[in-house]
Amino acid sequence: MTVRLDLGLSAPDLTAALCDIPSVSGDEAVLADAVEAALAGHGHLRVDRAGDTVVARTGLSRGERVIVAGHLDTVPVADNLPTRRDGQMLWGRGTVDMKGGVAVALRLAAHVPEPVRDVTYIFYDHEEVEADRSGLARVADRHPEWLAADFAVLMEPTAAQVEGGCNGTVRVAVTVRGLAAHSARWWMGSNAVHAAGEVLDRLRGYVPAEVEVDGLVYREGLNAVDIRGGIAGNVVPDVCVVTVNYRFAPIRSEEEALARLHELFHGYELTTLDSSPGALPGLNHPAAAAFVAAVGAEPRPKHGWTDVARFSTLGVPAVNYGPGDANLAHADDERVDVREVQHCEDRMWAWLTSAPARG
Repeated sequence: MTVRLDLGLSAPDLTAALCDIPSVSGDEAVLADAVEAALAGHGHLRVDRAGDTVVARTGLSRGERVIVAGHLDTVPVADNLPTRRDGQMLWGRGTVDMKGGVAVALRLAAHVPEPVRDVTYIFYDHEEVEADRSGLARVADRHPEWLAADFAVLMEPTAAQVEGGCNGTVRVAVTVRGLAAHSARWWMGSNAVHAAGEVLDRLRGYVPAEVEVDGLVYREGLNAVDIRGGIAGNVVPDVCVVTVNYRFAPIRSEEEALARLHELFHGYELTTLDSSPGALPGLNHPAAAAFVAAVGAEPRPKHGWTDVARFSTLGVPAVNYGPGDANLAHADDERVDVREVQHCEDRMWAWLTSAPARG
């Protein structure tokens, strides 16, 4: 299947066109083909591809290189495609997360041939699924030179506000042991589900921290997100597993976060299920300061995890900035105000065409 993208469309109309090409995680090839073909026709860009990740770069030998990135995939469609326009609202899967941001990046790539900063545009696959399938991680592993930059903007939905850095996240399984028995002779056993109450009590008693980092206050969180135990309706459970998710401030390392969990759940078996570091805001970097000034927004913290953390591990300070209310991401009634899409394009355009700050 071949689809053509018209990068001459306005950013709002291009958003609709992108959304109307379904690209649920694992099925991004058609959209990636269309993005690659649309960018390949612009002589000021070098276009490369790795899997379903498309990278386009200017080569103007500027004194600074920045990354503008967005993912092509969405969560599954929920009878919310094709898109529909109702006044200033565009409804449909991907309008918020995050094809509005992708549309802005594509417009900039096509129509800003001589930015004052060299730009690497990255359109990547498999963001909405397990981290080990990430197209951005694949590029970092196989083509790290493509990600060399002084600063990065991840066009995740932020309602056109700058969100610096992000919290880290770790999930652990807390295992509580008991002794199986027939439920008719329950006194012969030890109920692991009942004993898990102590784990829940510790969670209820936990006071989440608010941590200031570079002037932004990150709210931590510790929550049980799953609990499992029991094998049959007449058996006293001998094992209960509580899955706990800790969202930790970016000033903490993954090792420190895990140490806090082991301290809190002392006496229980802990198994790490997955872990990703946070990202410091990096707002004191001259390129970041220039970006904040250009978009005219007061920075605020990103409480969720985003791929700014990947850039941070590569030594590239990054912020989140894009159209759309993150609270509507993945919702069946997902929708974006097209004025935000246009506003983000206008502000990004100003940033890429204004003189970079020096420091």
